[in-house]
Amino acid sequence: MARTLGLDLGGARCGVAIDDELGQLAHPRPNLPAKDRKALVLAIAALVKQEGVRRIVIGLPLEMSGEEGRAAERVRTFAQHLADAAGVEVVLWDERMTTVQAAGELHRAGLDARAQKSVIDAAAAVTILQSYLDRRRKKRS
Repeated sequence: MARTLGLDLGGARCGVAIDDELGQLAHPRPNLPAKDRKALVLAIAALVKQEGVRRIVIGLPLEMSGEEGRAAERVRTFAQHLADAAGVEVVLWDERMTTVQAAGELHRAGLDARAQKSVIDAAAAVTILQSYLDRRRKKRS
């Protein structure tokens, strides 16, 4: 079965998650450096090929009101570049509160704010992807 990749695009790092072979659970992968967007697109395109990914879900940073701001515009532009380079479907997914939710999960797992810094982006990517997978599963039921 083709896989789905989840991304939490940040300024310095891009959190990465991938689903299991059954498309049920999201699992974290190492973060990718995100300052050089062209290099990031190439790295993700290589990961898509290596893992047999057919779809990428990217967190869309909407304002709390639901409106799109400058950050959402940047993600939309990046998503188009990525879709062109990787040749797979790219889905934009509302990521409001995913970092807060991920931080809460990490805190419950015993990681303080300092320890969370290196894993928060991947945890947010897992939250984004898992939300997408859960919604897709509910629609099938």
